[in-house]
Amino acid sequence: MTATTTAPLAAAPPRTLKRPPARLRAWATRAPLLPALVFMIVVTQLPFVATLVISFFDWNALYPKARRFTGFDNYRQVLSDTDLRHSVWTTVLLTVAVVLASLVLGLLLALLLDRRFRGRGVVRTLLIAPFLVVPVAAALLWKHVLYNPEYGLLNGLLHYVGGPQPDWISRTPLLAVEASLVWQWTPFMMLILLAGLQSRDQQQIEAARVDGASDWQIFRHLTLPHLRRYLELGALLGSIYIVQNFDAVFTITSGGLGTANLPYTVYQSFYQAHENGLASAAGVLVVIGSIVIATFALRVVSSLFREEVGRS
Repeated sequence: MTATTTAPLAAAPPRTLKRPPARLRAWATRAPLLPALVFMIVVTQLPFVATLVISFFDWNALYPKARRFTGFDNYRQVLSDTDLRHSVWTTVLLTVAVVLASLVLGLLLALLLDRRFRGRGVVRTLLIAPFLVVPVAAALLWKHVLYNPEYGLLNGLLHYVGGPQPDWISRTPLLAVEASLVWQWTPFMMLILLAGLQSRDQQQIEAARVDGASDWQIFRHLTLPHLRRYLELGALLGSIYIVQNFDAVFTITSGGLGTANLPYTVYQSFYQAHENGLASAAGVLVVIGSIVIATFALRVVSSLFREEVGRS
């Protein structure tokens, strides 16, 4: 009887799955973002391209058959027209005044909220509330509830103490618009600066107090240098939005009394004069200015992120 022995079967080599190419993996991870990207391009970029094309035409909506290509004539007219140049200057003055006043008031309120006291949460909520109000509603509030010469709150307080009863919008139109915007944008600056205050190195501040530094010295030599980036960020972001502000000017003064800024002038050229080409050229200049400011804002944000990563 012979025993038959079978040689053990050799183990099969493990099957290795082929990984897809790196380019295919990259497209697979980005594919879910394509609908959002297409939507953004259709909603934002295509209208801007159309505006850019129209800005090179002499195009009046009342005479559509008379439109013709004029090159950069609309841009030259925007930069040389006296009213348009005045609106540019008004835009700069309005933006600078509102941003500076909002930063100063926001810094004071942030320093207040950085301290611990009873009811701080309620006070913080009340101070943030103006930023949550719809811009048109805020402008109407200031125009009718505060500025009205007959039943406004400001004249009511002055009447109570025997003071004059001025027409605030007619006497100080640009200041009236600026005050409403400062009231609305101060909470925004306060939130940014409050975040900066709460990111300070508390051990460094305690060491300075132990060494005998006063509150003013701590604020001047430690807090203010630390807040420099946050102040820059608030100024740049505020400038981006206030440069494009239309609601307050339209609602409070209707662009009269020397308060017409560049966005309101674009509105006048497009909807009242029906000059599509001229309005498009002015709108393109506003977009270019906003892009320049936004570029600096993104650099400041990137530097803040790098600082936070360096601390961690």
